[in-house]
Amino acid sequence: MRTIDINSDMGEGFGVYKSAPDSELLQYVTSANIACGFHAGDPQVMLKTIKEAQRNNVRIGAHIGYPDIQGFGRRDIKFSLDELYSMALYQLGALSGIAKSVGASVTYANFHGALGNLSFRDEEVAKTLISAIKDFDSNLIYIGISNTCAASEAERQGLKVMYSFLADRGYTSAGLLAKRGTPNAVIKNLTQVSDRVKKLLTEGLVETTEGDCINMKVDSILVHSDTPNALELAKVIKNAVVESGCTVTAD
Repeated sequence: MRTIDINSDMGEGFGVYKSAPDSELLQYVTSANIACGFHAGDPQVMLKTIKEAQRNNVRIGAHIGYPDIQGFGRRDIKFSLDELYSMALYQLGALSGIAKSVGASVTYANFHGALGNLSFRDEEVAKTLISAIKDFDSNLIYIGISNTCAASEAERQGLKVMYSFLADRGYTSAGLLAKRGTPNAVIKNLTQVSDRVKKLLTEGLVETTEGDCINMKVDSILVHSDTPNALELAKVIKNAVVESGCTVTAD
């Protein structure tokens, strides 16, 4: 039976501010993409989220983003390749160090928001960020969207790759995420989200914002934790995976 991972962005609060129902979501997901203090999170939030993931037997990944808490890492910011490389290493080191202190380990990494979108389309940025992951720990898995520069670069550099599908986000005919704010970039209808998951798992196809269908690989499905109905979204996605004849697991 085919297995599918469900991942979710977590630890995206800061100080006393909470952005998502992480504790509840951890009952539905198998992988936690934990913010490393740049686009969101702080040391205390990181530690708390790691401990909660441990209690729920959810694996831990580094969610690497721009240093942009005010913009939640979704604003385009210009950095040199050297800066991007060192920032990725910094975030990997921070999360791994905190995880190690409680007997946990970081097993994968992925990119957040504007930095992730840039890595999907820019070959040099993709090469730089994937190199940072590999140089930090060549056993780390890269989770990202198929048919992108980052996924191709991870394969080229010999990292294990898991392909992620963002069930509530629109895709262009080029296989990239539609820009937020454009028509159908964010899909709020839960029935439509469920249908998209089932179509991908049974037919390998995703309908784009232009109305055509593209082939897409998938090993993992993302639940956006910062949406108002995140828990409902997680339940719908998990049910759709099971109804498609798949088992939900990180393995």
